[in-house]
Amino acid sequence: MKALRISDTHRLEVIELPAPQPAAGEVLLHINYVGFCGSDLNTYRGRNALALKPVIPGHEISATIEKCGEGVPASLGVGQLVTVDPYTACGNCPSCRRRRFNACQHNETLGVQRHGAMREFISVPWQKVIPAEGLAPQDVALIEPMSVGFHAVDRGQVTDADTVLVIGCGMIGVGAIVRACLRGATVIAMDLDDEKLALARELGAAATVNSDSDDVHARLQELTDGAGPDVVIEAVGAAVTYATAVNEVAFTGRIVCIGYAPTDVTLATKFFVQKELDIRGSRNAMPDDFRAVIRYLRRGECPTDRLISGIVAPEAAAQAMADWDDAPGKVFRILVSF
Repeated sequence: MKALRISDTHRLEVIELPAPQPAAGEVLLHINYVGFCGSDLNTYRGRNALALKPVIPGHEISATIEKCGEGVPASLGVGQLVTVDPYTACGNCPSCRRRRFNACQHNETLGVQRHGAMREFISVPWQKVIPAEGLAPQDVALIEPMSVGFHAVDRGQVTDADTVLVIGCGMIGVGAIVRACLRGATVIAMDLDDEKLALARELGAAATVNSDSDDVHARLQELTDGAGPDVVIEAVGAAVTYATAVNEVAFTGRIVCIGYAPTDVTLATKFFVQKELDIRGSRNAMPDDFRAVIRYLRRGECPTDRLISGIVAPEAAAQAMADWDDAPGKVFRILVSF
């Protein structure tokens, strides 16, 4: 079977592997589409210290059940359209003991710490398979990245009383915008790119801030009657956006951090105390977040065609990745079709 492998910095290649067979308790999946994630781009750039080298990337999965091993429940059957929860949980660490399996201390994500789904077939434990019938196969590959944004909104305990600033309108930020809107919050979207900000409005954001051309502080004060946003969701991972979150959030507000900043960040820690802030990390997603995204996409209201920047064959994936590397701000998701 065909597979894609990041074998070295700036080197993505097509390789041949033997097709797997499902062991007892496993489901063999035929991969329809897999999305390239920001972590895959960082692995390609040689900047992902967590990734195997070399590694088969891919954890944003649309697949069809090809075969079920012994002991798989009858609720999963051949021909079913599914996605995959790509994270592991040890069951013993502090996170797992608190049933926050998404933040397992020893997590291994498909395509990062273990080989992923950029291949024609993969066999996974049946417990990791999440049915996604009723969606277009290409849209199923959007579930995992959107679920990360959904989970961040859950971590922020967002309600209809909140004004929420989402910093970064990539795929994960899009997920945060959607779920905050679904909860009735007033959403402000911030990004450098006007096209992404226009899409944020289409998805329900009440207002937008272009951090390249607007006076961010003045604009946020105007939009919040001088109070600042109640919740800030940081979905970029840059020193300047982390600082913006701390500086602009309202007194007694909540900050949810998704993005990994590549360098240490200097923050005005006096605001931690003066504002009595709740600062929370948000990692990966829970199965319920996946199912919430599926319910949302089934409504048919999401312009998924705008979220898919391109669909390529495995043989064209290397060029697509190089193009993304050259202009990362212009891409939502590139899908590889198997």
